[in-house]
This record gives sequence, structure tokens and C-alpha cells, in this order.
Amino acid sequence: MITLRALEPEDLDALYAIENDVECWDVGHTSVPYSRYALHDYIANASADIYADRQVRLAIANDEGDIVGLVDVMNFDPRHQRAEVGIIVKKPYRRAGYAHAAMQRILDLARTNWHLHQLYAIVDSYNRDAQSLFSDLGFHAENTLQSWLFDGQNYRDACLMQKFL
Repeated sequence: MITLRALEPEDLDALYAIENDVECWDVGHTSVPYSRYALHDYIANASADIYADRQVRLAIANDEGDIVGLVDVMNFDPRHQRAEVGIIVKKPYRRAGYAHAAMQRILDLARTNWHLHQLYAIVDSYNRDAQSLFSDLGFHAENTLQSWLFDGQNYRDACLMQKFL
């Protein structure tokens, strides 16, 4: 149903659209638009090796080869064998099983290739779809992070969700 793959130069337009979608900024770390140059430079220089970069960003492609979203594994800590995971699926492709399939693949990679002990996600307390996704995959809500996310006007709580592998 999906393929996870490293970003290619021809993915620049899809990456640009996702990174510059202001509706997603309040749940991530982005607060200003990215230039095509900066994203091109990222694609050119990212090794897609979690040990080298301490993070990996993979494109989620459907059977037709369309980029339907991105999955990030970041804040990789090799000493403690854990990493944070985040996922975004473009609006037209949501609720079609892409996020679930992509996260299942990430869990397999985390266990077998990266030898991680745990993955965690920080999920907006209002994002019931993301909470449901991670719960369905065996993540447990461990803590509430109070006033963790700022949307430009208000602070919102986030939930720390964790899965031991």
C-alpha cells in the first residue's frame, strides 16, 4: 500500500507544500516558511542514516508513486536507544490508512534496523486522530505536557505517548 523512501530531488515540490502548510505549524517546530533553496539543500545533504544525522525523514509514497506524507524520526539518542517520531499526511490522503501503514513500517525499522528500545510521540491534546493512531499501534499516553504547544494565540497541552519495542 505504501513505500517509505529517502527524499529525492524530485520531491522538492511535495516537501515545499508540506513544510509551508501553516495549518501544521502549531504541532511542529516550524514558525516561518522554508525556501525552496533551504529544502533543496536539506534533500541534497541528508544522508537518510539515523546514526549519522541523529534523525531521518522519509517520504510516504502510495502505489501510484504520489508523496502522500512524511514521517520523521528525530531526537535519536543512541545511548538510550530511543527516538521521537512524527508523521504528517497531506489532507487529500488522510483517513485512508497511509499513516497507520507508514508507522507500522517505522516500528519495524526501529526494532530491526536501528535497534531502538523505544519510540515516543508528542501529540496535541486536541488531535484525537493522532492519539487514536498511536494508541492503535500500541503507544501509551504517559504524561500530559502542560502548555506545551503554542498556536500563536493560545497554549495547548500535549500528550507524551510512548511505545517500548
